[in-house]
Formats: sequence, structure tokens, C-alpha cells
Amino acid sequence: MKTLRAVVAATCILLSGQALASMELAKAKNCLICHDVAAKKIGPAYKDVAAKYANDKGAAARLAAKIRAGGTGVWNMGVMPANPQVNEAEALTLAKWVLSQK
Repeated sequence: MKTLRAVVAATCILLSGQALASMELAKAKNCLICHDVAAKKIGPAYKDVAAKYANDKGAAARLAAKIRAGGTGVWNMGVMPANPQVNEAEALTLAKWVLSQK
């Protein structure tokens, strides 16, 4: 039982660290200039993105590509500029994090 508690505690720490790391990555890559977790800014709130793609298994890969290449037309809010400073691994990390916001 003691081992199980230790595993659960370690998992919680790791998961909270990943969430924090992704928020820090979003800050570092300037995502939060246009987006917020809970409120619409220039772009949609991350919780709204997560809700829109909740049942879409391929959403993380498509959003990661959109983070890097930019896009328009999905939210009727203008153009999301390309972010070439975000590498593929970072884009996938950000996309998965955005999709986890509920």
C-alpha cells in the first residue's frame, strides 16, 4: 500500500510538472499574447479549443501542424500567424496541453 501511494504521488507530481512545463512553453513561445486558457482574446480560449476537438483523435497532430504553419477560418477570428520558432516536438506538446484544458 505504501508503494502504491508513492507511485500515485510521483505520478501526480509528474503530471502537474508537465502541465506547468506546457504553460511555461506557451509563455516562452508567445502563445499567451493571443490566447488564454479560459477566456477568448485575439484567438479562442484553450478550453474552447479542447471542447471543440474533444472527440477528435487526430486533433493533436493537426493542431501541432497549425501551430507551426498558422491558419485561418476555423474560429472566424482572423489569421493565426505561423510560428516557425516552435519545433515539431514543442508544437505537439503544446497541442496536447491545449487539448487537455477543460
